Amino acid sequence: MIITNENSNKLAWDKMDNLLPAIVQDALSGKVLMQGYMDQDALTKTFETGKVTFFSRSKQRLWTKGETSGNTLDLVSVACDCDQDSLLVLATPNGPTCHTGAESCWFDGNTPAFTFLADLERVLAARKDADPKSSYTASLYNKGIKRIAQKVGEEGVETALAATVHDKEELKNEVADLLYHLTVLLQASDMSLNDALNVLRERHK
Repeated sequence: MIITNENSNKLAWDKMDNLLPAIVQDALSGKVLMQGYMDQDALTKTFETGKVTFFSRSKQRLWTKGETSGNTLDLVSVACDCDQDSLLVLATPNGPTCHTGAESCWFDGNTPAFTFLADLERVLAARKDADPKSSYTASLYNKGIKRIAQKVGEEGVETALAATVHDKEELKNEVADLLYHLTVLLQASDMSLNDALNVLRERHK
């Protein structure tokens, strides 16, 4: 169930002594970033400010993530589980989430390979205004959408040819090149992979 400020009273606050575990997930990549605890006041403040806020059990007060470091979490949505006694918070991180400086508090764990697409997209977005001499990506942006679109076409043909001759190793490499150039094309068009994925999700309904 999606939680709003208006229906948050439906959560199992009494069952959990007014303190619910809250898992924070990167809204773009799907990576799990951290776990905290929220009481009703922390959840209300999260909705009101748009910054993810917890109840600190050690400090016994409300604590907005990043209030000292500046590495805040911008709220996207909050959902609860089937028993209404835990929260899943989707957020956009502004810098590393872990106090160690790592992206996630589970920095020693493995992440699904697909999450790298979000990492790649952020890197490519950051190179839009870079010096064309600094990287291949920056030089592509500098050449404009027509050249980027041409590269997508070339990589699409090479991907199809690799599949046609059943060269799986070459196919992997060509698909990687195609995904890269597609992401650059979307960024150059002020769009993201999510825009395309949302179309697929709507078609699947």
